[in-house]
Amino acid sequence: MGRSAFVGIAVSVALLAFSYKFILKPHQHNKPLKLFTPQELALYNGTDQSLPIFLGILGSVFDVTKGKSHYGVGGSYNHFAGRDASRAFVSGNFTGDALTDTLHGLSSSEVKSVVEWRDFYVRTYKFLGWLVGRYYDDQGQPTKHLKAAEAKAARGAQLLEKQKSEEEKVPSCNSKWSQDEGGEVWCDSGYPRLMQRPVEIALTGKASKRCVCLKEEELENPGLEVYEECDYLAKACKV
Repeated sequence: MGRSAFVGIAVSVALLAFSYKFILKPHQHNKPLKLFTPQELALYNGTDQSLPIFLGILGSVFDVTKGKSHYGVGGSYNHFAGRDASRAFVSGNFTGDALTDTLHGLSSSEVKSVVEWRDFYVRTYKFLGWLVGRYYDDQGQPTKHLKAAEAKAARGAQLLEKQKSEEEKVPSCNSKWSQDEGGEVWCDSGYPRLMQRPVEIALTGKASKRCVCLKEEELENPGLEVYEECDYLAKACKV
């Protein structure tokens, strides 16, 4: 391969990475697009075969007609059609009042997931305009609720990176599971202990633990938990 061809490929890869890193947010479009009311958006829920299928997420409206098998009547994602059900993208509750656009009470990691879902639709489907209400005003301008959601998502991304960096400092256990023998964790070097994830509460609003491998002199550190029915200096534990 010639030097010029190699340089061309490198530049193309760099541009592709740049384009994914800086996805254009729906409210950054300069072209004036359509404003929808909730009542108008509801018309495009897939029940009228003569109309396209639209959905909203964080107040941005997309044409998902090309995914009709999923978003049309009887499709597994039909509950998203004709409305903004942002919360349901992470709650997994697709019924009644759970099909709402409010993110109140969600953790930063959950809000981050909703924003990532919106970015998926930006990349995959045609962006049509904005839904007037919680996230956009009647001039198509983002509201404080959208700005707060994006700020919380950014915070979630920062916390996730911090947690990843902190966890890389302490090696994780090996693990396996089978229906016949159940689960087992073990360390090639060190001893298995349960340790709380460093920023889990700030990230998800909950506390969780992971299995880590520690040196003997580290076993007296606070906040560690020995697996039930596992010897203090065992290198493998049933779970």
